Amino acid sequence: MNIAITAATGQLGRLVIEGLRARLPAERLVALARTPAKATDLGVPVREADYDRPGTLEPALAGIDTLLMISGSEVGRRVPQHRNVIAAARRAGVRHIVYTSLLHADRSTLGLAPEHVETEAMLKASGLAVTLLRNGWYTENYTASAPQALAQGALIGSAGAGQIASAARADYAAAAVAVLSSTGHEGKTYELAGDTAWTLADLAAEISRQSGKDIPYRDLPPADYTAALIAAGVPASWAQALPALDVEAAKGALFDDGHVLSGLIGRPTTPLRDSVAAALQG
Repeated sequence: MNIAITAATGQLGRLVIEGLRARLPAERLVALARTPAKATDLGVPVREADYDRPGTLEPALAGIDTLLMISGSEVGRRVPQHRNVIAAARRAGVRHIVYTSLLHADRSTLGLAPEHVETEAMLKASGLAVTLLRNGWYTENYTASAPQALAQGALIGSAGAGQIASAARADYAAAAVAVLSSTGHEGKTYELAGDTAWTLADLAAEISRQSGKDIPYRDLPPADYTAALIAAGVPASWAQALPALDVEAAKGALFDDGHVLSGLIGRPTTPLRDSVAAALQG
């Protein structure tokens, strides 16, 4: 069985390929990349595959049995991009698609959800075997702000006391590896999240503990958080999007206590303290 991984040069794709190489022969793996030159260090065969250039996709998928379709990074462009990949997979004879969706996509209030829901519907209609990896929030999405919090003397946000059941990117990569390197996952949906939920106040306390500085969490109205992000040089689109995500997190949109992820990977998910340490070490 040959396995292809899209977005292979991205952070998640690289981790998945690294994990698969520890379990499977490299010649059974194919890295799909928009710019193949950036994938030459992966140690597996590389093929050009651009979500926006359908002509590159069917040749890239020739001889592939299972495809890990990592969701596109361009919000607002994902549906047509994913449609291109699914259509090419059908023409190329791919049997099984594993897709990285969003935690509880079918009922999520996050603005990111609709594109994932539509992609899941396209997959269901494709006639191919499908596995949905509904990934929760990456801890790195929040710990990336740790250095700035140290510089400013406070961690800011609009998530209130919302519980965030995040996991490290490496945990989600391990889940993909587990599914791709074993059998019996066709037709299944996995709701993936971290073992232990935390709040932004908890994150601020952990940054304080590890840095030896008092870094409080300051919960701001969304408009004030947006203004602070713009003042810090964050692009306007993200300065609007991040507070909106926090507002939904405050309502529980990033919470899950099913422990499916740790069960799938056979170990506890990465503790918040470890992710904070990695962020502070830079």
